[in-house]
Amino acid sequence: MDCIFCKIAKGEIPSTTVYEDNDFRVIQDINPANLGHCLILPKTHAANIYELSEELTGKAFMLAKKIAAAVQKATDCDGVNILQNNGETAGQTVFHFHIHVIPRLKGDDVKLGFGSFKTDSESIAAMGERIKNNL
Repeated sequence: MDCIFCKIAKGEIPSTTVYEDNDFRVIQDINPANLGHCLILPKTHAANIYELSEELTGKAFMLAKKIAAAVQKATDCDGVNILQNNGETAGQTVFHFHIHVIPRLKGDDVKLGFGSFKTDSESIAAMGERIKNNL
């Protein structure tokens, strides 16, 4: 496998590591949205959240909380984005599960946003039922 994040997570490619345990390596993003932008990388390859075990998914998001608190203290930022994309359409560009922890400052020029999809309450309720039926 030729996965760049696998190589980084295993220490085969140098990175600025801010945290490491048996399951994860957390690094500074080399193309950060803001200074302090971290990536949480599992050492086990999974292309996306659907392939990651429930145990590692839980650990990843608990680690995201810990890293977010450290980033907030280190950068004195005004807020933090915790972002995880699945699939190219959702913005995933490296197909190894990872979580972004991005410090945000008032007035920064980081562009993360949502459109304004128009729908009605009946459609929302019907979709809610479809999702419930797939749990």
